[in-house]
Amino acid sequence: MRTKVLLGLAAIAASALTSMAQSNVYSLNVVGYYNVNIGVGSTGKRMIANQLNTTNNTIGSVLASVPEGSQFFKFNGGFTAYAYGPDDNGFDNWAPDGLATLNPGEGGFFQSPVVTTVTFVGEVLQGSLTNTIPSTPPGNAHKVIRSSMVPQSAGITSVLGLAADEGDQLYTFAGGYTAFAYGPDDNGFDNWAPSEPAPAVGEAFFYLKVNGGPTTLWVRNFTVQ
Repeated sequence: MRTKVLLGLAAIAASALTSMAQSNVYSLNVVGYYNVNIGVGSTGKRMIANQLNTTNNTIGSVLASVPEGSQFFKFNGGFTAYAYGPDDNGFDNWAPDGLATLNPGEGGFFQSPVVTTVTFVGEVLQGSLTNTIPSTPPGNAHKVIRSSMVPQSAGITSVLGLAADEGDQLYTFAGGYTAFAYGPDDNGFDNWAPSEPAPAVGEAFFYLKVNGGPTTLWVRNFTVQ
């Protein structure tokens, strides 16, 4: 996969990329950043995702420079709300704490009191990457928020490699939800409808496994070239 497919990603380690291009030697430490634009309040709320690795993949570390009054909502069967503002010592921090994970491939809803840009900085993960989407027990609806583990916008199955099961559903959010379902098309072949989702760089989504469906191991072999 060539470097140019990392849409919105600018390499900080430019010399490393130049060396790779000249020698065709793969670097294990390609560092970059991407931006996600956020509107105001509930109407500007976005589902954002961390797609770069850092030394400490927590909300407090990854979302360290955001406007006072920002909120982040992480989902694990229900929403946990985190608010950014002054603590008892007058320093801006996340409350109730910023220690919840925000690993590459994880995300949540971000809401800001002002128009802002959230910048993610870190290392592009390479090699064999696995993002787990848990099974849904029969009779239960269990969804998770996930994203690509690398900052790339492309077809979720055809390029990004998510092996969906018939009956799986995916929901993106932009002021409201857009639903995608995986199942037989008019020719009897399993495909996404109404079209194959292609989340933007830095965009997370809800994923709902078919009831009784198996755990999906979203495996991606990725190398920056």
